[in-house]
Amino acid sequence: MQLDTLISEIRKKQSFLCIGLDVDLAKVPTHLLDRDDPIFEFNKAIIDATNHLAVAYKPNTAFYEAYGLKGWKSLAKTVNYLNENHPEIFTIADAKRGDIGNTSAMYANAFLKELNFDSITVAPYMGKDSVEPFLAVENKHTILLGLTSNEGAYDFQTKMLGDKELYKQVLKTSLSWEHSERLMYVVGATKAEYLAEIRNIIPDSFLLVPGVGAQGGSLEEVCKYGMNDTVGLLVNSSRGIIYASQGIDYAEAAARAAKKLQNEMQRILSRHGHKN
Repeated sequence: MQLDTLISEIRKKQSFLCIGLDVDLAKVPTHLLDRDDPIFEFNKAIIDATNHLAVAYKPNTAFYEAYGLKGWKSLAKTVNYLNENHPEIFTIADAKRGDIGNTSAMYANAFLKELNFDSITVAPYMGKDSVEPFLAVENKHTILLGLTSNEGAYDFQTKMLGDKELYKQVLKTSLSWEHSERLMYVVGATKAEYLAEIRNIIPDSFLLVPGVGAQGGSLEEVCKYGMNDTVGLLVNSSRGIIYASQGIDYAEAAARAAKKLQNEMQRILSRHGHKN
């Protein structure tokens, strides 16, 4: 997908909402468990109820891999359903891959070609030759882990490397990689105070921002420091939307939760001059 399509959807829907499809069978409504593919049935209902409010969906692949071959089939059916019925919506394989070059090339083929996601999250720890195979895929995007929202982020990411923090060195170095224009970055909402400095390094890139809602991140703070001229944000919510109800009304409850967040986004966009 071209970024122009994503930017157009943000303006059209007055939303930069990404919904995380992290399906745990212990949390889905029990009436789905006797279906042939309860994971896909759950995802399809969530997508049908919320696609007018979201511009992206992000399945975390661990929640599918955990169920073996059946889980992989559910993941493939989910992304196929999105591609066939909502090709304007940006799809993210939250797989956090990253390995030596030939292995990364295989991961890129698996997620960006075979499964046909628009993007994939990638860990930068192994450096350029572990990331460039993902960047080599045309019309696809690589979302690099920049500054994450978990507590352990402080173990390494914010440590000083010479005169700057490690995460800043990662961001700066990544701009020198081939096809770096296809990069996006993960920045946790719980690290909103860092966003102004991050924008000094990568002013034009899209940021995938998890951590709003259940993890305590502030949407207002994220937008205050992270929004750019094209909005440049995809704010993810997973549990707060997909598990808004565990009853028969789960899809309707998800739509209400998504609408509440989208309304807040619309107000912020209006204040920042990003009207439809």
